[in-house]
Amino acid sequence: MSFKDRLCAGEPLIGTFLKTPSPMVCEVLGRTDCDAVCIDAEHAPFDRRDIDVCIHALEGAQKPSIVRIPALRSEYILNALDCGAEAILAPHIASAEDAEFLVNQSTYGRGRGFAGSSRAAGYMARGMAEHIETSNAGRTVIAQLEDKEALDNLDAILAVEGIDCFFIGRADLTVSLGLNNPNDAAVIEAVEHICRSAVGAGRRVGMFTSNLDEIPRWRKLGATLFLLGSDHSMMLEGANSLTSKVRAHF
Repeated sequence: MSFKDRLCAGEPLIGTFLKTPSPMVCEVLGRTDCDAVCIDAEHAPFDRRDIDVCIHALEGAQKPSIVRIPALRSEYILNALDCGAEAILAPHIASAEDAEFLVNQSTYGRGRGFAGSSRAAGYMARGMAEHIETSNAGRTVIAQLEDKEALDNLDAILAVEGIDCFFIGRADLTVSLGLNNPNDAAVIEAVEHICRSAVGAGRRVGMFTSNLDEIPRWRKLGATLFLLGSDHSMMLEGANSLTSKVRAHF
């Protein structure tokens, strides 16, 4: 099954964020049991060439690639999809209009510009009709909810067709609510509200959490996609674990 099929079927999926613009790191992550790798072009220094070579490496490892674009702009969506990303994760979807823009710019015939020479199109190996059909059916659209405005407009956002999953950005949501603790009761209540509303509308939900012990709680509320940690956090944890174990013998 494709990443999209697994996501839409409600299969629990685990991914991680890539913060380092390195195809070699992608090769390493491609050898792991992660279901997908999310290239974080919003919060890490990825340009189009970096995204391209990282997707190429992940494709070679047969690991699904998600690109979190820097902002909700048509050129960022186009670039990632033309490079061959299997999924787009768009930050700060705060209204139904934002959600509709995301879907339209991700879809041929509704706003996405066509190019038959891209990796996604097989470098002109596929005809226009085949590429349009394959791409529209296969790309995954994920909308990130992380603003107070999104809470105010939640029902309208969830009603937009063409979005495969709604991803909760808890850290930005915390800041947007005027708070500084992601575990504040108001933040937890907001996350629970999004989960219940999305599941009630028949939509898939994903999220990040730094506390893995929380996952059973969010699974019970319907979350199925978890993008957890990053290559940076793994390096830090691995190095600190190694030195701690060795120092215990000194």
